[in-house]
Amino acid sequence: MTQEDTKKEHVVIFDSTLRDAEQSPGASLNVPEKVEIAHQLARLGVDIIEAGFPVSSPVQFLAVRRISEEIEGPVIAGLARTVKKDIDSAADALQPAKRWRIHTFTSTSPVHMEHMLKMTPAQVLEKAVEAVKHAKGYTDDVEFSGQDAPRSDINFLYEIIQAVIEAGATTINIPDTVGYSIPQEYGSLIARLRENIPGIKNVIISTHCHNDLGLATANSLAGVANGARQVECTINGLGERAGNTSMEEVVMTLKTRRDLYGVDTRINTTEIYRTSQMVSRLMGIIVQPNKAIVGANAFAHESGIHVDGLLKHRGTYEIMTPESVGVQEAKMVLGRHSGRHGFKARCTELGFELTPEQLDDAYSKFLEIADKKKEIYDEDIVALLEDEILEITETYHLDYLQCSCGTGTLPSATVRIIREGDILQEAAWGDGPVDATYNAITKATGLMPELENYSIRAVTGSSEALGEAILRIRHEGKIFVGRGLSTDIIEASAKAYISALNHMVGRINNGHNRKS
Repeated sequence: MTQEDTKKEHVVIFDSTLRDAEQSPGASLNVPEKVEIAHQLARLGVDIIEAGFPVSSPVQFLAVRRISEEIEGPVIAGLARTVKKDIDSAADALQPAKRWRIHTFTSTSPVHMEHMLKMTPAQVLEKAVEAVKHAKGYTDDVEFSGQDAPRSDINFLYEIIQAVIEAGATTINIPDTVGYSIPQEYGSLIARLRENIPGIKNVIISTHCHNDLGLATANSLAGVANGARQVECTINGLGERAGNTSMEEVVMTLKTRRDLYGVDTRINTTEIYRTSQMVSRLMGIIVQPNKAIVGANAFAHESGIHVDGLLKHRGTYEIMTPESVGVQEAKMVLGRHSGRHGFKARCTELGFELTPEQLDDAYSKFLEIADKKKEIYDEDIVALLEDEILEITETYHLDYLQCSCGTGTLPSATVRIIREGDILQEAAWGDGPVDATYNAITKATGLMPELENYSIRAVTGSSEALGEAILRIRHEGKIFVGRGLSTDIIEASAKAYISALNHMVGRINNGHNRKS
């Protein structure tokens, strides 16, 4: 892959999630998990997947081999030190891939060469050239990295890079291994390399920046601005210590500010959020809420001014759409800072058409709740509107509940429900006591809404804690919320279901129509 192959308007995305990100403290993936992520990276459209470091362990070797066998589309890369056995192992693992790359590296800074490698600059240069030539015997696609490049002597960098290019390297990576650089400095380094090394314009210059000072993305973009055409990055910015350059940040910056950089990537940005969630789930590392692009709050708005502006025109406070990265829609978080306009819009979205008087009453009650809770959820608003504003009456009342369950026993439930003086009684079985109870209630009432969401939590402490069940049901495209409270979680669940049914029947009887 050469500069000409990439076309000047594109930056190659080299994803190191399966190699560098897995080195994050606490992160570990087994082979099937690595393969699952690799398939998603292919759907995302990354150009290169660095699948692992084959020589480092049998599991690493197997993961690279499996990915090479199964993944089509991206180039599959394997990491190797400037050691022949590393390169041989990488070549062996990568052999099944349709397109593959050997990525060999060594340190080039004085502190690394003296204290870690214990080699002279001349020895390091000789080993680097030998490694590239050896890798070139396996594949035409060879990348060389000079570890800790920004702290290296610039003249030695010129010398070793020119030598490995002459030996056959097609991509030259400039890693800021310890996150030491600042954007002006790193961008200037890329520019100086391009200006002073013969033949470097015939290869791709790559960035690989760590985030120790919080500048990884900024440094990588400075590299792009100065002629780098590959960015090495990871999903969610994961990696050793403070992490690596965040793939999603680089991609969306280049897309959003193409007017400034004049380049783009081949990434299918609508797969970004899904990929982020998969990596977070499989690695067990939660994405911080305020993380750019993929954090829970990235498209969330609470301030009344922001919400009002967003409702009038999305461009007021959004420089990219949530849909562009695979998030279904912007989230207007309601809290004490939310204005009346935002509250009214959320009520409308939830299907409530309120009169001015109802809106005034509802907004006052909303502010009372907002003073007690940091964030108001849709379920809170629905409950407020149905219970306080629309005055839903109790059509069904749970009079009796008996459940039977245990190991080796088929769970069953019997319920007796009072409906306007009539007694409704039924028994049913289910997959568990809650399922059996809901089946019995369904038989007794004859109502069959779809259970969309169910959760239960402890309201108080100790073994005698009150349990609160909250659920949402859907009927004819409309959502209804129910709550139930009891020291018995089965009873709380039954009360929540009855509550939701009362809201459903009450809304229908009262003629309050919700938008579907």
